[in-house]
Amino acid sequence: MMKSDQAEHTLPIGQREIDEFPRFGLSQYANRYRENFGTVQLDISGEVKQPFEIKIDDLKKITRTNMTSDFHCVTTWTKCGLHWGGYRFVDFYEEFIKPQLDFNHSVHWVVFKSLDGYRARMLLSDILDSNILIADELNGEPLCSKHGAPLRLVAPAHYGYKNPKHINAIELHTKDYKFKAPLLTFMEHPRGRVEYEERGLFFPAWFLRMIYRPLIQPTIKKFKMGMLVNEKTE
Repeated sequence: MMKSDQAEHTLPIGQREIDEFPRFGLSQYANRYRENFGTVQLDISGEVKQPFEIKIDDLKKITRTNMTSDFHCVTTWTKCGLHWGGYRFVDFYEEFIKPQLDFNHSVHWVVFKSLDGYRARMLLSDILDSNILIADELNGEPLCSKHGAPLRLVAPAHYGYKNPKHINAIELHTKDYKFKAPLLTFMEHPRGRVEYEERGLFFPAWFLRMIYRPLIQPTIKKFKMGMLVNEKTE
């Protein structure tokens, strides 16, 4: 349910606050829901000396942090005041990835792969911002599968499609990396920054707002149905 436009002046351009924090995404992922993904590790590959694995318990080597932020979906809905717990990506990068980089190449892109098949790319310069988390908690509770368990990326300055759920692999690539997004070409902006309303490519933001907004409620319903169907079959 959308809240009144009275609160819109505090939100980024084109966004409207909603009461719930729904499971949401591209329609093809609606039925890729599982309550338990089992034991998960992060596989690191790309421009590193050799591929390696990071166990979830290894994350205890870095300091935990908490963050309160708003979540902005590219389709124009916003959920305000979410309380996340986890590990800053910059700390994760310095501890685990940087020592393993192949210094013959310059890393430009970071690609996140998810257990449900989703992928998202981020510029390394963007993702080393201090407010980006690898999260395992939401509102004081362990992250549930609905919102990306066991680990998800939280990048408040970027639209939701740059905040992948269920991450289990990270690839480091050079500036020449060619990315085939799971989104249609016009839907996937390389950066996806909320401040600049980088909703997509080729079309103006006002047009994308207009075509996205009617899709919000049908998409929420589809993802709820996907959860119900998969809970019955597990």
